[in-house]
Amino acid sequence: MRRAIPFLFLLVSAAFAQDTAKDEAQVWQLEKAYWEYVKANDLERYRALWHENFIGWPFISSTPVHKDHITDWITANTSKGIKLHSYSTEQLAIQVTGDVALDFYRINATWANSQGAEVKTDRLRVTHTWIRTGGTWQIIGGMSAPVDVDGK
Repeated sequence: MRRAIPFLFLLVSAAFAQDTAKDEAQVWQLEKAYWEYVKANDLERYRALWHENFIGWPFISSTPVHKDHITDWITANTSKGIKLHSYSTEQLAIQVTGDVALDFYRINATWANSQGAEVKTDRLRVTHTWIRTGGTWQIIGGMSAPVDVDGK
């Protein structure tokens, strides 16, 4: 019996690590979907990623915002006739603890006009806090800011 306890502990630890890795992959896939929704200007699917109690501080806002303003930065661009043309992400860290996930990455987002001509590129640091509710993950907090002079 005494020998069985460490073995059971190892089995439980391995199962937990597999679940954590699965959750991390799931959250990262949702981050990628986030940017695909922005690129497609699919505001309905984009909004579905956000928890009703969201609060965050996007780089375009002087103060934190709630879910009702989460698409403001997208419509600020599309109202000028530009949309997300391409992007690349650099995942830096992700950590899942129970039903909460913290995700940190950098993104280069290139915006273009209707002719496909590049208008601007945003280079940002992004952090999102995801919460698992009802079997799905949603963003409940976040912040973005321009990268530093070294692109970090």
